[in-house]
Amino acid sequence: MPTRRRPAASNPRRRRLARALLAAVAALAVLAAGLGGLVVWQHTYDLREEAVTVRHGGRTLHGVLALPEQGKGPFPLVVFVHGDGPVDATHDTFYRPVWEAFARAGYASLSWNKPGVGGAPGDWLDQTMDDRAREAADAIAWARQRPDVDADRIGLWGASQAGWVLPKVAAMDGRIRFAIAVSPAVNWLRQGRYHLLAELRRDGASDAETAAALRRRETGLELLARGASYEEYVRAVGDPQGMTAGRWRFAAKNHTADVTADLPALRGMPVLLVLGGRDLNVDTADTEAAYRRLLPAPPLRVARYPGASHGLVKYDVEASPPRLTLTALFAPRALFADGYLADQRRFLASLDH
Repeated sequence: MPTRRRPAASNPRRRRLARALLAAVAALAVLAAGLGGLVVWQHTYDLREEAVTVRHGGRTLHGVLALPEQGKGPFPLVVFVHGDGPVDATHDTFYRPVWEAFARAGYASLSWNKPGVGGAPGDWLDQTMDDRAREAADAIAWARQRPDVDADRIGLWGASQAGWVLPKVAAMDGRIRFAIAVSPAVNWLRQGRYHLLAELRRDGASDAETAAALRRRETGLELLARGASYEEYVRAVGDPQGMTAGRWRFAAKNHTADVTADLPALRGMPVLLVLGGRDLNVDTADTEAAYRRLLPAPPLRVARYPGASHGLVKYDVEASPPRLTLTALFAPRALFADGYLADQRRFLASLDH
């Protein structure tokens, strides 16, 4: 006569396994809730954000005004000027740790979506550096009308491509009090060559590949110089390799940019030049030499971060996509080079003494 099996529910081993699985699921749920709480906490900043619509000079900008957590002001203001690309007001939240550092020094921050980004009217690829400077000047004029902004204590913060914009804004507005220039470029053509060679070295390109890339670049520059169309460019180089018609239009408007004629507009005001030691986009030695030549010390201060990338993120973090993602999620302030946030906060605090 065959032996009858016990029902599954009556099997002690299975019951223990079920209890263990339930405990594991519960532990994972607790862990997930804890990690979720950690993420929320890490992305909670000591400041107040207000969505604003800047209307001035016939221009409409969609932005964010980040204010210190306490007080009614009027607060001194830092106006943010973006680098290259389709950047929104928060730079995909990248700005928030910087805004927090500034808020802790008692400063507000103002930033806005580039044209065509986040529903904003226009197209940033249609802008010249002069257009960008006029846009910032309009935003500053709007901010001066707000009762929570100290109209006489407004300065600029700008990264990368903004290096060509900041001095133009200062030339337009003689009331600008200070500037923070993060990884700014000096000359469009020199920067482009430096960036190309730096990326080729990083990627281990052969001598033949490097020579071909440089020939391709020279062809593009010759076409830009004579005002060639995008279609001519594509016929000349074949595969456009990411050069869109819009990007070609933008390069045609801006490829002669050079800051040396405009940089003296920053003379006499405190300027903090921020440089990363592992910048693949900008030749920081060239930049520092130009700033020291054209801007006198002591108003000029230079802060160097040897292990930082172009965006002043720790290079080793930026070079590892998984590490970059985890750090951005669980410790966004730790993305930046050690001392970067604190040094800017101290720079602003020093302006009040």
